[in-house]
Amino acid sequence: MRGDARGLLARTSRHVGLAVLPITVAVLILQYTVVWLPTDMVARFLGGAVLVAVGLTLFLFAAEAALLPVGETIGARLPRLGRVGLFCLVGGLVGFAATVAEPDVRVLAMQVDQVSGGAIARPLLVVAVALGVAISVGLAMLRVVVAIPLTRVLLLGYLLVLILAALAPSEYLPVSFDAGGVTTGPMTVPFILALGVGVASALQGRSASRDGFGYVGLASIGPIVAVMLLGIWSSR
Repeated sequence: MRGDARGLLARTSRHVGLAVLPITVAVLILQYTVVWLPTDMVARFLGGAVLVAVGLTLFLFAAEAALLPVGETIGARLPRLGRVGLFCLVGGLVGFAATVAEPDVRVLAMQVDQVSGGAIARPLLVVAVALGVAISVGLAMLRVVVAIPLTRVLLLGYLLVLILAALAPSEYLPVSFDAGGVTTGPMTVPFILALGVGVASALQGRSASRDGFGYVGLASIGPIVAVMLLGIWSSR
């Protein structure tokens, strides 16, 4: 077990290093050719890059060693609840909790709060995005149970997005689409993907490769709709 953990940690460290190194090199090249930032700022950047690499390594190690297996196990056991509505509700609650803990969502909410001068409050935006993800995950589970094609659900979802885009205030449109993007962060995606694979593998007649995916795509529609509805409601 310890050998497996060491191997996983080494592999994760290598992958994170390959991911962080290019942006670090690119910034250093810009620094000594075009930008010429103050030396203390460059030093803070390098220190931050090291901290990011360490943090990502620990997070991805924990995600692969614990989050993914737990999410898949929860997904596999949810259908045992018997009632479709109940296990869709539980899946939605898991999606809500994962989104509230998502760092990307909090960064977006902080930036929007600052730029809007508090007009779009940080807690309100976080809750709206999390509710959008929760409803999307619940509907994604329902889609698998009743065997609705993913393409049909995606078409209906984006049709709703287009309709709401014509009604929502213009200042909420870019925020809503960014809200859909930040829900594909490192906290939400592993749990939702593992949850979907677990649910599909536990249901008879369902394929984990065919029905276990698509959750993240659907989950990104929910926040877009939720933020647009928030904008329509706030403008009344």
